[in-house]
Amino acid sequence: MFIGVDVGGTNTDAVLMDGVKLLAKAKLSTTPDVTEGIVAALTEVLAQRPSDGTVDGVMVGTTHFTNALLERRQLTPTAVVRLCLPATTLLPPLVDWPGPLRDAIGGFTYMVPGGHEFDGREISSFDASKVADAAKEMLRQGVRAVAISGVFSPVNPAHEIEAAAVISRVAPGLKITLSHENGRIGLLERENAAVLNACLGDVAARTIQGIQDAIRSLGLESPLYMSQNDGTLMDAGFAARFPVLTLSSGPTNSMRGAAFLSGVRDGIVVDVGGTSTDVGALVKGFPREAAVAVSIAGVRTNFRMPDVLSIPLGGGSVIQDNPLRIGPDSVGYRLTEEALVFGGGTLTGTDVAVAGGLAQVGDSALVQELAHSFVEQATLEIQHRIETAIDQVKVSATDVPVVLVGGGRILADNSLSGASHVLRPEHGDVANAIGAAIAQVGGQVERVYSLESTSRQEALAEARAEAINKAVAAGAKRDTVEVVEIDEVPLTYLPSNATLVRVKAVGDLAQSR
Repeated sequence: MFIGVDVGGTNTDAVLMDGVKLLAKAKLSTTPDVTEGIVAALTEVLAQRPSDGTVDGVMVGTTHFTNALLERRQLTPTAVVRLCLPATTLLPPLVDWPGPLRDAIGGFTYMVPGGHEFDGREISSFDASKVADAAKEMLRQGVRAVAISGVFSPVNPAHEIEAAAVISRVAPGLKITLSHENGRIGLLERENAAVLNACLGDVAARTIQGIQDAIRSLGLESPLYMSQNDGTLMDAGFAARFPVLTLSSGPTNSMRGAAFLSGVRDGIVVDVGGTSTDVGALVKGFPREAAVAVSIAGVRTNFRMPDVLSIPLGGGSVIQDNPLRIGPDSVGYRLTEEALVFGGGTLTGTDVAVAGGLAQVGDSALVQELAHSFVEQATLEIQHRIETAIDQVKVSATDVPVVLVGGGRILADNSLSGASHVLRPEHGDVANAIGAAIAQVGGQVERVYSLESTSRQEALAEARAEAINKAVAAGAKRDTVEVVEIDEVPLTYLPSNATLVRVKAVGDLAQSR
């Protein structure tokens, strides 16, 4: 049996599953201390566990790390070492970061000789003395983590690896992140992803240890796995090294859960929560990945992220009349205290859904005085916003299946423009937790190859092997790992017949289900 937990801005959901069978579920309001909410949700589903049942793993998708970036708190003082000179000086590290976030991590940057061309040739030789000088300065500045980025390091990571060895020798206490292990080819976005990962190091260590302690306090000896933002899992040790890979895992869990519950492998998922609605496309049962840079806390990154459109609309969205205004403010996890149908004094999306006959929640008598014309106007506006989001996510004008999940799906009608049919799968209110519980373990690699020096077959074989090894390192059982996605993109603007190869592999956890 496996337990899946997903922490949202409004609710913390948990499920207990035996293979593909749902045994128990819980939906509780998210607590200010997120870990307390996880413990409460775990306690509720464990109370429904069969007496002879053994929990083989706990899978958690959490907002801990996203919240730390948004709130700019508990971040590790971090430096950036870029191996690049004499190139890239026009745009130094952290150049595009919001000022407050840059200040929160210290904003220490160093540019030293090194880096490579797209085909692996050196821009300049690695200079160990310059890196050592930078490491000594970091110690004087109170830095505790460092992100190392080299130009085209995904093609040739040698200089990043050498720099890490020098820094480890000069400043052995620093936590080191290498950019070629985090992001894709683009220098600034990959570097940014590495810096985000480095500054989350302390938060990750405390959070993961706290969740593990909570699991043990409930009498469980089950291993902990964290949800990644590509719909797969990683074990606790891997998550502590790469916390940045958990960002945006919530919408991904919902989409994987929606695919599992509905049987839809290619379509649109609309996940309506208490504060926001996330809309994304399923491709072969996995979320479609974003093809462009994605902004996290105002920072551009290019590591794997789901292509999800989020709009400020949910069951807790505050609604005002004359003129009609829906959101972006939300009562969030205080919905059951502040919404009209629960005896509160704030008009929310849930109240409109109840008044319009779309849902039976709380006490409908408390919204009987809402004007019918106003309820109809608000309902149509909510419908329009969801349909617009669906249209923005679709890649063609063809109608496609739409799966509605999330606790706030009561806001949507069964007739949606652009949908061939609308599905509301049973247990869709906890699709996010189910997505965490049924997830596999994944690994992904992206590299540029010169097909003049390497054959296409050799390049694909090397990328496939590296992706499989990454999946195994993240906790997958090797004999179950399979390659599920291969992309080849000829880079016509570069010489030497350069081709970008991206491979994704997934497999089952390295223990029997």
